[in-house]
Amino acid sequence: MSAAASEPSSGPASNRGRGLLAAVAGLGRAALDFARELGALALFFARILARLVPPRFDRDELLRAGERFGWQSAPIVAVTALFTGGIMVMQSLPYVDQLQAMRLLPWAASFATLREVGPVLIGLMFSGRVGSNNTAELGTMVVTEQVDALRLLAIDPFQLLVAPRFLAMVVMMVALTILGDAFAVLGAMLTASAMAGMEMFQFVMLMREQITLSDLASGLVKAGFFGASIAVVSCYFGLRAQGGAVGVGRAVNASVVGSAVGIVVLDGLVTVVMGGG
Repeated sequence: MSAAASEPSSGPASNRGRGLLAAVAGLGRAALDFARELGALALFFARILARLVPPRFDRDELLRAGERFGWQSAPIVAVTALFTGGIMVMQSLPYVDQLQAMRLLPWAASFATLREVGPVLIGLMFSGRVGSNNTAELGTMVVTEQVDALRLLAIDPFQLLVAPRFLAMVVMMVALTILGDAFAVLGAMLTASAMAGMEMFQFVMLMREQITLSDLASGLVKAGFFGASIAVVSCYFGLRAQGGAVGVGRAVNASVVGSAVGIVVLDGLVTVVMGGG
């Protein structure tokens, strides 16, 4: 009878209970891991700021990083933004035509591009091209013990490598967003002229009436935050790489995913703080 009485405790209900406890435990571990990584990123960011205020970083490395991160990324950003502006006109044209509100075409094509599409799209491109490259470079330096050699020579890796790259990424991200906005507007003008017969001069005049400086400033502020997020995440995972080439690959993957999540989260936070429109 005692054996029969003990059978229900190992039945389906007990298995469901153990499964639920395991799920809750797994969720708790994931939350703790996330909080641990977030705290480590915050401390990493603080160490970067300590080299920037007051300025204590390698200025030659800053110039080299700016050339690699900005100038070499300009062509792909310009081409992508040019087509994005044209696509925004194609998407908006049927609606403004249906409403007989062709004067709103410049606003419909430019408002979302300057505030949202441009900064986010360029940020994701910047993360995939520049952030991943930065993580791979720093990770390779770590696994080949070049960073340890710098420390043995009493050279601060944050001062030589991290702080200049952080500043270069923030500045170049804003500069690339300005470039992208200009080419997006150009693409919108060319498409509006070809598809709607709107003169470019008329497009510019209407856009000046309908788009304010706050719309442009909103996108540039977001670009600055995106650049800082990409820089911190890419440098953090690069300096944490271990385990040879496989470890560098894992670090690059984590960097790209983390940067994308950071862009989305910061986009929402900055939009709430600055207002959606």
